[in-house]
Amino acid sequence: MMNKTMKAVQQHAFGGPEVLRYEDAPIPELKSGEIQIRVRAVGINPPDWYLRDGYKTLPPEWQPQVHFPLILGTDVSGVVKAVADDVTEFNVGDEVYSMVHFPEGMAGNSRGYAQYVNVSASEAAIKPATIDHVHAAGAPMSLLTAWQFMIQLGHDTPNPLQPESHKPVELAGKTVLVNGAAGGVGHFAVQIAKWKGAKVIAVASGGHEAFLRDLGADIFIDYSQTTPENEVENIDLVIDCVGGPKTGRFLQVLKPGGALFPVYPLGFTDREDAEKMGFTVSATQVRSSGAQLAELAKRLDDGTIRVAVDSSYALQDADKAHERAAQGHIRGKIVLTVE
Repeated sequence: MMNKTMKAVQQHAFGGPEVLRYEDAPIPELKSGEIQIRVRAVGINPPDWYLRDGYKTLPPEWQPQVHFPLILGTDVSGVVKAVADDVTEFNVGDEVYSMVHFPEGMAGNSRGYAQYVNVSASEAAIKPATIDHVHAAGAPMSLLTAWQFMIQLGHDTPNPLQPESHKPVELAGKTVLVNGAAGGVGHFAVQIAKWKGAKVIAVASGGHEAFLRDLGADIFIDYSQTTPENEVENIDLVIDCVGGPKTGRFLQVLKPGGALFPVYPLGFTDREDAEKMGFTVSATQVRSSGAQLAELAKRLDDGTIRVAVDSSYALQDADKAHERAAQGHIRGKIVLTVE
């Protein structure tokens, strides 16, 4: 008789890492348009711990309605176990990676911290052949975020963060500063900017200098030793991967016509002043895209873009992985492995 349960990390209440429980859960039922993935690795992202904690940092009107128990996780890499009758793009046995159902899955129905997950075929792509599942799982959300901010939005969904659609800017021959450069989005932003012909200034803590120079950073600023906005000027584009209320400090480093892209724009209140000064401040909400992951797989396969893995933990140790995330100073991505 076919087993109808799987191991998953569920939570039954909001709280710290201690609410993550490794237990039995029903294997999801395959629906039209979906593939079922036997998960081999899961990438951890900030929305995971935001949801685990109850999205306390979001305005009340943005906080999704959650039904317990819930399963965190959007970024998966694994093997196709089953395919819906109307899906022709994938076959059983294909190795795939995906960012599952985001941002629609912000309420916990992405369900990646599990042995099996169902994914819309439009959100999946064949895994890059030259990297393993751990590195592939570290890519989707962070790499799609950098790509959609810097290269191609890839959709026409109305932007919940601002009235106008986000538009990437030209990178070739420009000077790009990446704040929070060693983290998930940041280390991809450094590589994309360099690949597109920009001069790259990376801002991170001192221990990450060699790592970021290896990824292509031309200049490194240790924010623990100096104030970045006092060290540079005439910047064409700032990618602020930290963002938040303090992101406005980077307006002073921009050249006329320059742009500031805060990955986390909530709390920024200087948009009107920035527009008066002739600067562009723009952000977007990353969205699942199998087509973009297929394009990015080429760049991951040929080594143009590399995935750095800070650390990996077994699925049953998801609480320890979240504790590591809370310590900060993450180099690349934290990943869960699934037996």
